[in-house]
Amino acid sequence: MNFKMQDKQNQLIERISDKHLVVGVDIAQQFHVARAVNFRGIVVGDPITFQNDEDGFSALLNWIKNLKRVHRLEETVVGMEPTGHYWINLSKWLIKRDIEVVTVNPHLVKRNKENRDNTQSKSDKKDALVIADMVKNGYYSFVRHSSEPFEKLRVLMSNRDVIVKRLVSSVNQLNRWVDIVFPELRQVFKDITCKGAIATLRLFPTPMELESLKPDEIVTGWKSLMKRQPGLKKAYLLLNVARKSIGTRQAVEAHKFHLEQLLEEYDLAVHQLDKVELAIKEELPKIPFADKLLKIKGISEISLAGILGEAGDLSGFSHGNSLLRHAGLHLSEASSGKWKGKIVLSKRGRSRLRRFLYLATLSLVVNNEEFKTLHSNNVKVKKMKKMKSIMKLVGKLARVFVGIARHNESYCPKKVQPLTDLAA
Repeated sequence: MNFKMQDKQNQLIERISDKHLVVGVDIAQQFHVARAVNFRGIVVGDPITFQNDEDGFSALLNWIKNLKRVHRLEETVVGMEPTGHYWINLSKWLIKRDIEVVTVNPHLVKRNKENRDNTQSKSDKKDALVIADMVKNGYYSFVRHSSEPFEKLRVLMSNRDVIVKRLVSSVNQLNRWVDIVFPELRQVFKDITCKGAIATLRLFPTPMELESLKPDEIVTGWKSLMKRQPGLKKAYLLLNVARKSIGTRQAVEAHKFHLEQLLEEYDLAVHQLDKVELAIKEELPKIPFADKLLKIKGISEISLAGILGEAGDLSGFSHGNSLLRHAGLHLSEASSGKWKGKIVLSKRGRSRLRRFLYLATLSLVVNNEEFKTLHSNNVKVKKMKKMKSIMKLVGKLARVFVGIARHNESYCPKKVQPLTDLAA
């Protein structure tokens, strides 16, 4: 049976009964605002402003209990925007007290703000009421709180992203420094982050220092920092380009001081990246089905950790399409009358999950024979554009992952092959 999105929407609406108190919370850093409605959207009680701490959360809980008692309601559902990280503590605090928490899309909150009063006005109290209305109308998603191993992966991968950004920034700064002081260094070392180039920048970074050295002295310096170092041929080449360098010869000491700091930042980022990736690889085996997913040729530990950290327990998804929707990789169409717009990806989901699914698929197309065959069949036989084929294979990967996680099965290459190959 084909699953229709409207069926899910109807189910979300039907869950809100006449026994429900629907609460909308506008999230902020220090003070949150909550408002409540019943299942028909009639405002219940006065709004409440509460602090982002234990006392404030307790005040919200007492406010909810009092409204339920006065209006003879039995169930509670609390909706909120996933604003930054400020909503996480409140949601977990409420869930521990058996109160259902759901989230609403911030983009839809902005779109629905005129439904109540037909004005463009915006305030915390109005936003809380709009959120409550959206939950009542079924425009909400369930909160997917991950277990400890998945939560650790999410935090570690988030930490890794920050470190990678710092590492890229430090490499860009090193490239800028080389362009100004010693641009000819790239004639000797194509990549300035290779061990030989970094050792050269540490020992004799400016052309003026190299002019007074002999090739043997340069090789000896390299030996002090590297087990396997470039030979005399590289040393002669380095001396020749240094003598003809067009790099600046002003403020040399200031440039050298700047380089020392850049190398310190680079070393710290490299060390932290190695450390966090080791922690990720130690945590990954604690996931029950991770070993089966890693046996798929082309799936790396880092890409798998990124997917599991963002998606959580894949066995909780009913289908691979649910994982795609969670990542914002489902299709969106804009058409009206005779006019038909392009069908594009919605990108309403977790951007980091989209990125790792895409990167994992690219790796599979290069390293995995089954996905390589599928991609070739899509491009050559079905005449798809390469990017369209890649995005189709992202869906295939999502279905494979969810299937393995749900049924605890091993990867079966025969099930991934194109139908033409199976018929042959």
